[in-house]
Amino acid sequence: MRQEIDWPTYIACMEQLLEVPLDDERREELAVQLARMAGMAAPLMAFELPQRQEVAGVYKL
Repeated sequence: MRQEIDWPTYIACMEQLLEVPLDDERREELAVQLARMAGMAAPLMAFELPQRQEVAGVYKL
């Protein structure tokens, strides 16, 4: 199940949190680019990794 992201709302929230004001043109272009990157990342994110016993090495002194 793929969840669609509301990019304009996300961008508006990030503008406020990061205190980086954008004009309408930049917001629109940023939404296009974020949607494009999400589309490219979707196949990678859908790839299931095998279960592992240990995720990372355990170092002991």
